[in-house]
Amino acid sequence: MAIHTSAVGTKRSSDRVVVSARRLLAYAAGLGATAEALFDDAREGGMVGLPPFCVSLEWPVVRVSGGDNEVGATRDEALRGVHVGQDSQFHRVIRPGDELVTDSVLVEVRATGAGAYTCTKLSTRDARSGEPVVTSWYGSIFRGVNVVGDSQCLERAPDLPAPDLSEGQSGADAAEVVLSIAREAPHVYTECADIWNPIHTERAVALAAGLPDIILHGTATWAHAACQIIELRAGGDPARLKRLSGRFVGMVIPGTEISIQLGRVDRGVVSFSVRDAQGRPVIGQGVAEIG
Repeated sequence: MAIHTSAVGTKRSSDRVVVSARRLLAYAAGLGATAEALFDDAREGGMVGLPPFCVSLEWPVVRVSGGDNEVGATRDEALRGVHVGQDSQFHRVIRPGDELVTDSVLVEVRATGAGAYTCTKLSTRDARSGEPVVTSWYGSIFRGVNVVGDSQCLERAPDLPAPDLSEGQSGADAAEVVLSIAREAPHVYTECADIWNPIHTERAVALAAGLPDIILHGTATWAHAACQIIELRAGGDPARLKRLSGRFVGMVIPGTEISIQLGRVDRGVVSFSVRDAQGRPVIGQGVAEIG
């Protein structure tokens, strides 16, 4: 079988989710994000969710699994899906007690040399007021999977600011943070984020999908970068992170290290990238907007 471009325009909606402190705390714990604002529900003024927590709400409406999807993929083809990019706009922070709904629309399907590319627009909103909370653009490639039909695209993400990446990451204000990724990190993130794809936790499945080993979720690496951006470029205030975008261009094998490079803040924009222990790019074209 294959992925069909006729599926572009397909919509889904999640059930209404009442966000609990437990769930926000678990997500932060899965990343080792223990800053007071994120990890103390007795804090004066209350705690807030780490902005990348949005992916936990998005997963139920973005995942493709064989037998219950509209794009035509078989189960084996669905397992070949690799998240290759995330661009999220944070309209406000998420707090315990929020009632949220996430809507999705498949906005693009096209063939690439690596396989079928899909992009889904995700809109998380307050279920009571209808006000937007997060808007995300989620790109995936289904490795080695064919596309049926001509390329289709309904909508693309708004243009990103274009910082000077070379100057921004080599200047006097640049920063680099090295993190160790534990062998069990994908398992912990899977359970704490409630995002399960067996290529991240089951080595036999990862090998069968053509991967060299289990790999860390792209959103986990992306969230690690967010934590450093918040701490080093936003004064520790999660509410100041307004947008986070990056292309997932490499794999992180758990049990190794990653390095996160941050540029300076330039007119509210921070460029960033992530590399693996061998210096190969993992997240490229990273851009964060700080309010």
